[in-house]
Amino acid sequence: MSNRTNDTELGIEVRQHVAIVELRRPPHNYFDLPVLTRLAQAFETLDADPEVRATVLCAQGDAFSAGANLVDPRSVTRPESEQALNPIYAQAVRLFALNKPMVAAVHGAAVGGGLGLALVADFRVTCAQARFSANFARLGITPGFGLTATLPRLIGAQRAASLFYSGRRIGGEEAMQIGLADALVPQASVREHAIAQAAEIAISSPGVVSALRAVLRAGLVDAVRLAVTRESTQQYHQFATEDFREGVAAMTERRPPRFQGR
Repeated sequence: MSNRTNDTELGIEVRQHVAIVELRRPPHNYFDLPVLTRLAQAFETLDADPEVRATVLCAQGDAFSAGANLVDPRSVTRPESEQALNPIYAQAVRLFALNKPMVAAVHGAAVGGGLGLALVADFRVTCAQARFSANFARLGITPGFGLTATLPRLIGAQRAASLFYSGRRIGGEEAMQIGLADALVPQASVREHAIAQAAEIAISSPGVVSALRAVLRAGLVDAVRLAVTRESTQQYHQFATEDFREGVAAMTERRPPRFQGR
């Protein structure tokens, strides 16, 4: 067992052939461009390490990740032009381009971009207390982080559309029922179960697993790259709307939004 980072916001521990990467921004584990860039770099380094055969993504605090903190302007990265890619989504593409299997330990809320981050992983271990939500439409913006490609691929176009349009939250049990999660365990056991699943993968031939994963996920990175390009274009215009300002205000004040369509 070894610790590979002194980063106060990102922990990396290696247990035999499994690397455990922990997001340390409790309680909500909001991410911004700097921390997401370091996360992508950390996973790329582990991806290149022949001793690491599988990874686990987990988090401190109450939530897995609530995405970007839209109330804090320092956390919100916006496209510079209609044609430009949101820099945060460039880091998302890096994460999807990784070669080794990943298991996400979703012990709490995975909301907005946090849901997008959870879908980077090949598998998600969760619990009844977890909450999943693609709440972008309730904030007045188009879903991002490649979710318009990854969520339909995982749970089907109809179910994904329902979650996108409504922005509603679902618990761990429903996430299991619709295929958004792969294992439902007690909340206290989520992380260790995810590590155990990664360790089970690590027993298999690493060369075969890598080749098989490339076949199973063929076209995914290209689909994500195209999706984040389209998402960024939509969001470039939406960040300037009254509806977006109202969506953020409603979230902050914990009330239903009163959108005017402008």
